Amino acid sequence: MFVLCWTNVGIEGATNKQQRAAERHSTTLSTQEGDEEDAVFIRSVAARSCLSLDGLLQIHIHLDTLMAFPAPVWLAVQDELLGQGEPDEGAVTCFDNFDDETLFGLFHLTRPCITFITDAIRIRMKTTDMKKPVLPVDAMLMVALNYYAHGVSSNAVLQRVGLSEEDCPTTIVGIVSGVLAGMTDHFISFPLTVKDRVNVAKKTENFCGIPGVLGILAPAHFKIRASPYDRDMYRSFVNTLSYTSVVSQFIFDSDGNILSVEKCCAGSTYEQEMWETSFKGREMEDGLHGPFWVIGGKGYQLSQHVLTPVSEPSNDKEIRFNEAHAKIHNVLQTTLGIIKRRFRCLMQLGFAQEGGLNNKSNIIKSCSVLHNIAKKFSVPPPPAAIVMEPVYPGKRQPGQVEINPEALEARQKVINAHFSGASRRTQVVTAYAGE
Repeated sequence: MFVLCWTNVGIEGATNKQQRAAERHSTTLSTQEGDEEDAVFIRSVAARSCLSLDGLLQIHIHLDTLMAFPAPVWLAVQDELLGQGEPDEGAVTCFDNFDDETLFGLFHLTRPCITFITDAIRIRMKTTDMKKPVLPVDAMLMVALNYYAHGVSSNAVLQRVGLSEEDCPTTIVGIVSGVLAGMTDHFISFPLTVKDRVNVAKKTENFCGIPGVLGILAPAHFKIRASPYDRDMYRSFVNTLSYTSVVSQFIFDSDGNILSVEKCCAGSTYEQEMWETSFKGREMEDGLHGPFWVIGGKGYQLSQHVLTPVSEPSNDKEIRFNEAHAKIHNVLQTTLGIIKRRFRCLMQLGFAQEGGLNNKSNIIKSCSVLHNIAKKFSVPPPPAAIVMEPVYPGKRQPGQVEINPEALEARQKVINAHFSGASRRTQVVTAYAGE
C-alpha cells in the first residue's frame, strides 16, 4: 500500500510555516470517509511530510501511494513529491471570483481539485528553469483548464485575465501543457513493487474473474485535421474508422485510473506496433513486471503478457472467459468516454503534422494527469452533452501471425482453472461465504 521510508520522523524543528501546512492537510481529513485508524495514519504522514529534506530523508512513492489513498495524502506529500516549496498562504487566485457552479461549468473541476492543481503547478514552475511567465500562474492555468474543458477559450475567462483572442491564448495553453506533461511520472504510475502488482491484480480479478491482470491496453484515438494536399501524410493519419486521428497507448486499471500513457502516433499506426515499441510494452515483454498480463483487444497479439480473447470459442468455459474479458475491456471505453466528456479539447485537437506531434502529446498527457487528480477528488464528470465516437474496432497487422504456443498454453490454463463449471461454482460459493 502506502510505502514510506523516513528517518527523524518527529516534527520538532519544523518551522511555523510547516506546522501550519500540517494542520491544513490534517484538517482536510475531516471531510473524508474512512476509519479512525486510517485518519490517524494519514495525519502522521501529513505532519512528517512537512519536514524539509534534511529531516525527511526518503520518501518512496509507489502506485498505491497516489492511486489507492484519498486526496489528503496527496496534499500531505505534495511538497516533497513535486519539489520543495510551499504555496503562498492565503493567496487569492482568479478562480476565487467564480461560485462553485460557474467554476464547474467553466473548467469541469471542483474548487478543491483546482486549488490542488494550482499549488502543484506553482511549485513545479518554481523548481523548473523557465522564463518568467507573462501572466500569474493561476491566470495561465485558468486559460488552459478552460481550453481543456471546452476545446476553445471562452471570452469570459480571457477577459477575466485581461486577454483576448488576438493575444494567442494557445501559447499559454502550450506552456501549461508542457508543465503538466512533465508531471506525468508523479500522477500516472504503474505498479512497481510485487505487493503493488498483487494488489492491483487481485482487485481486477474481483471485478472480472481473470487472475494476474494489471490493466487494460487502450489505443485511444483523438481526432485531428490533416491537410489532404499531402496525400501520403494524410493517409498516415486515417484510422480504421476512416477519420484522421492521432493515437496514444493508455493502460487503465479496473477503476479507470490511468497507469500509463505513451507518446502519440499517427492514427494509422497498428496497436501491436505501438505496444512493441512502447516503453511499457518492452518492460513487460522483458519480464520486468513479473508474470502478469494486460488485457488487449482485437488489434493485439496474444503473448506472455498480453491477454486477448479466444477468437473462436468452442465450449462454455471459453465463452465465459470471453465474457469476463469483454467486461474488463469495456472499462477502457467507459473511461475514455469520461475523459473526453471532461476534456472536450480531446474531441478535436486541430491540425497536426506527422513530424510535429509533441504539442498534441503534451495536451493528451496533461488531460491524463488531470483525469487522475479529478478521480482522487471524486469530481463527477460533466453531463454527456456530446455524441461519443463508436467503439474503435482495432487494427490487425496484415498477414498470418504466428501465435506463441507458450502464451496459448498460459491462457488455456487460466480458462481451465477459473472458467470451467467447477471453478465457477467454487468462486460463487467463496464469494457467498465472504458476504
